[in-house]
Amino acid sequence: MPVLLQWLLRLGPTNPIAVRLVKNASRRDKHMYVRSAYLAVMILVLLWMLVVNASGTNLSYRALAATGSNSFVWIAYLQIGLICVLAPVFMAGAIAQEANPKSWDILLTTPLSQGEIVLGNLFGRIFFILGLLFASLPLFALTQYFGGVPGRSIFASYLVAGCAALLVGTIAIALAVSRLAGRRAVFAFYVSVISYIAATWAIDEYIQNTTSKGVTWMTGINPFLSLKALLSPASYPRADAGSHTGLAALFLESPVTAWCMGSFLLSLALMAASMLTVRAGGLASAVRRPRSGVPWYRKVMGLGAEGAEHRPPRAVWANPIAWREAAARNATFGRILARWSFIAMGLLLGVAIIALFHVGNMNLATFRFTIKSLVWTETAVIALVAINMAATAVSREREDGTLDLLLTTPITPGIYLSGKLRGLVAYLIPMIAVPSGTLLLAGLYSFFGGFGREGGAGSYMVFDRSERMTSFTGDISTLAPGTTPVFIPAVLPEAGLVAAAVLIPFMAFCVMVGLSWSLKSKGTLGSVVGTVGVVAVIAGVIGLCAWNSAGEFVAVGPALAALSPASVLDCVVTPFHSMRETTNAGPGGLATARVSLAIGAVVAGAIYLAVVYGIHASMVRGFDATVRKLAGMR
Repeated sequence: MPVLLQWLLRLGPTNPIAVRLVKNASRRDKHMYVRSAYLAVMILVLLWMLVVNASGTNLSYRALAATGSNSFVWIAYLQIGLICVLAPVFMAGAIAQEANPKSWDILLTTPLSQGEIVLGNLFGRIFFILGLLFASLPLFALTQYFGGVPGRSIFASYLVAGCAALLVGTIAIALAVSRLAGRRAVFAFYVSVISYIAATWAIDEYIQNTTSKGVTWMTGINPFLSLKALLSPASYPRADAGSHTGLAALFLESPVTAWCMGSFLLSLALMAASMLTVRAGGLASAVRRPRSGVPWYRKVMGLGAEGAEHRPPRAVWANPIAWREAAARNATFGRILARWSFIAMGLLLGVAIIALFHVGNMNLATFRFTIKSLVWTETAVIALVAINMAATAVSREREDGTLDLLLTTPITPGIYLSGKLRGLVAYLIPMIAVPSGTLLLAGLYSFFGGFGREGGAGSYMVFDRSERMTSFTGDISTLAPGTTPVFIPAVLPEAGLVAAAVLIPFMAFCVMVGLSWSLKSKGTLGSVVGTVGVVAVIAGVIGLCAWNSAGEFVAVGPALAALSPASVLDCVVTPFHSMRETTNAGPGGLATARVSLAIGAVVAGAIYLAVVYGIHASMVRGFDATVRKLAGMR
């Protein structure tokens, strides 16, 4: 066999690291369940879309083609979403395991070259992601029987998904090789992927609402937007060919090409940087420790010198477990900075959006969309923070042996679990205050009529004698007799209070689910993945039901909408659209919807707290048996 071919094979298919990862992971039940669940979801969604869109006895060829095209679009978006969710699951092992210094000490004693180490880890772990893509190819091929789906679009959608998986994989490997990140980087990895996609999508929507519709600069750096440009050229048109030059031509005229090229080149750069630093100690070797003394920024936050044996004294709560959970999260400068940066940036963005709306740089529709996107993103980040902290609260202590020491103290299981819950929720409350405070400020701004803003802080809807609703933008004094104007505020004045009534119990629910998985899981990685899956399924099912109920049922719908944080945030920002059946019922419909939503928020909070109490009681009863079963696990 030629030497060049042997060298190329050793970098990829015959790489010992890649072979080990593929063989070992292929025997794991968890990976089999993930692959099976992925295909099951894809099959069910495709069948559902075909049944719903192809209903009827007589269908023309045009209708069949439209059915196939619509079904293909839905499963293409679903595939990108699942890849973005599952790719961190498969790549998390690279961060959690290879970031361990002991793993690197053993790995670097082998005769493997830099390229073999980096590419072996990448190919061995990305193999399963690419396997998911190829496994779903027959489903996409089925849409060809209906027509309306060109083969070029199918392969282009796979290329977009494959480039997304490659980029996520190389970022994970770069984090592991840098050796700056430990197990907590798995969570940061998740948050970064979701936040990036949400932020670029929101910026794209804002640009389209303020300027012209179509492809923007964000399209070429977001896989979902690139897929949208590929599959929906009529509603999301590209710039005309030849209308731009340079990078503008690439991003605005060929966004799919821009995404594929950009993700591939960035992946190459990350792999090259990893190869250069893997045997030099990673980026951690370039980090310098402070020589002596306490820097001023650590003094401001009440911290001592980095690596010091003593810390400034602190006041301990009545429940030491609760105090430890709340205080330990602020034990390092990086954690304090990240938490308060999130709080400060969130509140500043909320104030900036209100200010832009006040001076006329935003219209009402853009203001509502921007506020809603901001609080949705903040809520998702807070939920992920709650899940990560809770899912590692017990399993981390089991791994480092702290739990064995705690069990020798007079602390009972009830005190231990209650302390965990209280401490984590206390840590999260300042973060929950960010979306709630943003809505509170926007609600007060609407309550006071925009403080003299031209056009006010809302819009009017008009009901005539037959109680038919029409929009109205003129002077209400010119209305015909018998018509009743109803003012729709930009944001409901009670929005902040309603949001807080749902968000705090919901985050407590996320924490309790995470503690449950952390108690019965062997390691932190398994508990995090399990908690994310459970919360995602429960929140997704309840959210879809609440979302549809809000607009379909009179009076009762807004109350049911409060069961989901996403739907309740939507209702307080866009009440007339989200609770349409109730608000369209007559001039008093909006007042009915607001009262129903407030009552539903209180009831939903009570339901979540009851579920938290039930999970807590169940965990207390089985605490001893579970701890003994997993005793000695590391």
